[in-house]
Amino acid sequence: MLNLKNESEFRAEIFARNPRGVSEILSRARVCILGAGGLGSNVAIMLTRAGVGEFFIIDFDIVEASNLNRQHYALKHLGSPKIEALKEQILGINPYAKVQICGEKITSENVREILRDEKIICECFDGAENKAMIANLSAEYKDKIFVCASGMAGLGGANSIQTRKFGANLYICGDSTSGAGLENGLISARVMLCAAHQANAVVNLILNRA
Repeated sequence: MLNLKNESEFRAEIFARNPRGVSEILSRARVCILGAGGLGSNVAIMLTRAGVGEFFIIDFDIVEASNLNRQHYALKHLGSPKIEALKEQILGINPYAKVQICGEKITSENVREILRDEKIICECFDGAENKAMIANLSAEYKDKIFVCASGMAGLGGANSIQTRKFGANLYICGDSTSGAGLENGLISARVMLCAAHQANAVVNLILNRA
């Protein structure tokens, strides 16, 4: 049985396969995730399994049946706020994680206040307009790191999903072309590929290896 009464021993068991010294750094890191859908829910779970210790997750939506083909939810979560269902899953993996949630819709009027104290921001929105809004903030806030996503719809080769750096503090993951319209659809494998790129970029940025 795992020792849940002692955080250091718990982390030593759970994250035993992490490279030496990495778990301690990740446990002190805080990541803000904008959107808890196909990208955000999978990013959050991957970062939890990597050992990130603190999250701020923002989403106003509930879990629907059509989400289950690509988002990290189950039948029992249907009808629940995504942020509540995702927090439950994070704490089910690491009960010592700190998870702050916000059910507010991000807009151009409130985004600066909500992100005021955040240093690592992972954009996991659906709409192109919201994605652009967050990416454009990278030029305004040089003290923050933005990991965004663009293009992960449909089918296709895995290698077209890439992580690219723009400027000093903006990273964009995806193929930068495929839209999620009816002609392409959303398939779990490609969505998760992009989410994995985002999570991998965040881990390397935390460790100053990007």
